[in-house]
Parts: sequence; structure tokens; C-alpha cells
Amino acid sequence: MGPRRIVCLTEEPTETLYALGEQDRIVGISGFTVRPAQARKEKPKVSAFTSAKIGEILKLKPDFVIGFSDIQADIAAELIRRGVEVWIANHRSVDDILAYIRRLGALVGVGDKADACADDLQRGLDDIAAQAARLSHHPKVYFEEWDDPLITGIRWVSELIEIAGGIETFPERARESLAKQRILEDSDEVIRRAPDIIIGSWCGKKFRPERVASRAGWNDIPAVRDGELHEIKSPLILQPGPAALTDGVRELARIIQAWSAKRSEGWPSGQTVPP
Repeated sequence: MGPRRIVCLTEEPTETLYALGEQDRIVGISGFTVRPAQARKEKPKVSAFTSAKIGEILKLKPDFVIGFSDIQADIAAELIRRGVEVWIANHRSVDDILAYIRRLGALVGVGDKADACADDLQRGLDDIAAQAARLSHHPKVYFEEWDDPLITGIRWVSELIEIAGGIETFPERARESLAKQRILEDSDEVIRRAPDIIIGSWCGKKFRPERVASRAGWNDIPAVRDGELHEIKSPLILQPGPAALTDGVRELARIIQAWSAKRSEGWPSGQTVPP
């Protein structure tokens, strides 16, 4: 049977359980949850990302609480001290997300459904990768997770950029699990790496391309010069769950494919496919 009363401290377990048809098990969710929209109407909101209403969670009498990353360690520790079973996942790559979906399904007793879901997501990624392989031009992509300070994209985002046909501008930063390790101390480094596309996903606030374009010296960046500044809403790409592997990667692919098509029509050349 698995746990029957689950509190989800972040969005991705909520979205996953709904996708598996197991939403009736959920008794509490994160206040940042936007996917699925139905969840916000049906479930009480008992946590943020770095804080939680411990008393409200305990009133829900959960038999399982699911969280994400070391950032929620203090919440987890307090619940554990109160006798609650807690699972903190720490998945950071595309493969990790797929494995997370399989593990979560197994933990709640629906491993077969979770395997089918993960297999379907993998097929979708394979289809996008096949489309990317046919592109004649591949852009360098700078993904900005936050603007002050500048924070580059996390690992699964970097991998999705590559799957969609782009070239990650800061691959060495993407391997760092903590946001503070992905801070760009020198914004001129973006100028030097000359991305063809800039994508902003400012973790819960609206991306302002005009602010990016007005940064000192950034008018020399191909992406700024050519007007290739795009937003992908953070719930689509910065949650390590089904959204990133569906709507998120499809948005990346749409932007990259449009850029490649323009170059094929005679716009300034970018990164061509090696012979």
C-alpha cells in the first residue's frame, strides 16, 4: 500500500504523484506549487522552500514527508525529531530526475506506473535529441537562474540545453550543486564567452531582458546584439521533476530551433555542426 498521508515540501513530488494518479495520498504541499494548478485548489500549503509550518504539518498526521536537497535539512531534522518519516532527495541531473520518479513510485507502491512514466519521459527526451541532431547550427546558450548576483544554470538545465541542441556556456559551473558555487563573480565572463542565446529564469520573479541588455559591455554579446533574450518561467525548468523534462525542455528546443532556422536563412553564422 505504501504511505497514505504524504506532505510534499517542494513541487516536484506533488507533480509526480499527480502524474501517477496518486494525488489522494497528498495532504499538504509547498506554497510555491503551481503544477498542477489543481493541487493549489485542493491541498493545504504548509511550507516554503527554506521554511515550513511544522505545527500545521503535524496536524495533518503525515506518515511520509518528501523534500529536496540540503537546503531543507533543518526542516527535515525537526520533523524527524517529532517522529515523522522524511525522505530528502538530492537529484541534480536528468538521469537523477528519471531515477527519482521511479524511486518515488516504488516508495508509494506504484513502481510499475512510475517506470512507465519515466520511460515515456525518456522517449520524449530522445525525440527532442533526434530533432537537435538535425539542426544545421548549434547556439551557445547562457542560462541565468538569478540576476543579483548572477547565477548560472544548475546541472539538469545544462543537460537539457545540450539535449535541445544548444551548447552550454558554463559547463564547469553546472556541475556545482549549490547556487553559491554557480555565482559569476565577474559578469565580463559572459561577454568573453559570447553566448548566442541568453535565457533567464529568475526563480520566481519576472525576467527583464531590457535590464540584461543594459549591463555594461553586454551590447557586444551576440545574444544581446541579435535580440535573443528569452524567458522560461521557473516552474517549467527549475523544478527537478516532470515539468523540466516536458514543458521546460520543449521551450528550450523551441528557442534553439528558431535560432538555428534564422541562421540557415542567412543570419550571422553561429556554431555549425561539425563535419
